[in-house]
Amino acid sequence: MALEKREKKYFGTNGVRGVTGVDMTPVFALKVAEAFGTMLGEGKKIGIGRDTRTSGPALASAVRAGLMACGCSVVDFDIIPTPGLQYLVLHHDLDGGVMITASHNPPEYNGIKIIEADGTEMGDERTLQLEELMIQNTPAVSQWNRVGGSTEEPQARKLYVDAIVAQFPKDCGKGVTVVVDPGNGPAAATTPEILRRLGCCVHTINAEFNGLFPGRLPEPSPEGLANLSAMVRATGAAFGVAHDGDADRAIFVDENGTFMDGNITFALLASYFCEKNPGSVIVTPVSTSGIVEAVGAAYNCTTTYTVVGSIYVARTMREMIARGEKVIIGGEGNGGIIYPKHQFCRDGGMSAATMLGFVAGKTRPLSKLIEELPAFTMYQEKRKTTQAKEIVAHMRTCFADCPIDDRDGIRIIKGGAWALIRPSGTEPLVRVFTESLDPAEAKCLLDHILTEIKPYLA
Repeated sequence: MALEKREKKYFGTNGVRGVTGVDMTPVFALKVAEAFGTMLGEGKKIGIGRDTRTSGPALASAVRAGLMACGCSVVDFDIIPTPGLQYLVLHHDLDGGVMITASHNPPEYNGIKIIEADGTEMGDERTLQLEELMIQNTPAVSQWNRVGGSTEEPQARKLYVDAIVAQFPKDCGKGVTVVVDPGNGPAAATTPEILRRLGCCVHTINAEFNGLFPGRLPEPSPEGLANLSAMVRATGAAFGVAHDGDADRAIFVDENGTFMDGNITFALLASYFCEKNPGSVIVTPVSTSGIVEAVGAAYNCTTTYTVVGSIYVARTMREMIARGEKVIIGGEGNGGIIYPKHQFCRDGGMSAATMLGFVAGKTRPLSKLIEELPAFTMYQEKRKTTQAKEIVAHMRTCFADCPIDDRDGIRIIKGGAWALIRPSGTEPLVRVFTESLDPAEAKCLLDHILTEIKPYLA
């Protein structure tokens, strides 16, 4: 059964975020930690990690205090990518984790992600329970002689790097040059090391911890990666890779420095595993380009769709694997890829290593390999509205004769095109996606939808 979303008060699809000192304060962080500690109970061991944001130490201290006050022991992993914390929680017998990060948001933001014992972000049901404990504000504070302790793990980043390197053949990157832009985030200490240990010649840019993000903003954009692209061209690199603020995603540029769309990246990385595991399953949200399904089909792989959000992809993958299905890869079209043989979360460092595995030994450059992919055209629009539910209901009537998937908004298949009309979970607007191998068909479907929803717009 596909997982469905539930509405939450504080937490979004990927944790809770806010402006430092306004929405995101040590007081709020303490409240989250006390609720989490109350939920878990005394004697549990929790890992804490953070990105490089300037507010990270203060928020991490508040989280540590809240967990310890409720009788939990804390292991401090310091600055580490989110997938690094998730790997350590999963593989080192911890009962959960708390990541202090605002991911791709601007420097003035920070946030909190709650990690379950299986290494995945906390699901909707449990998050709703956590929020209820926050609202009640009656934490189960331990007696003086049962307060939790705190330790550090100085080898945390190395353990994470070791795990990724072990997934690939020794020296598989020998003779390959790569440029890495960690964006002054935690991957500065991990992704360059991963690629070097796989045999690459690695050049870096913005590879120092700096919560002011002087090199570029945490969200990797074509404009922000201009220096990465220039360095790729100057060094003759096979590709360049950049990360968002907590390195759970990887964004690439080809050997010409051309920015690669996340759907293209997903298709290439999926093909790397599908070729080795034909007949497997790819799991991805309904918003992902059809290029991923098309690439998988070339290796007799099928694609299963979920609601939007990496947590729903990860948990669907776990459910399918538990049923004995051969799931080989999952992910989103935003550069967030999940590798079940490694762990069930988005992992930018693992994506960088997989791209290396994909290009290593190829006789054609990355740009030529991209040209060989099916040429889909996707249109994306958004419109302000306070009647998103009414729009979805109207679309159901308009396309009643078409196959419909209504798990997250409404996804319609019409001829050789598909469309997704999806209300935003955080803003008063609706997003519209259309895609086809025929650009005119995708545009015609988009125009039809925009005409139909016009009476419902703000």
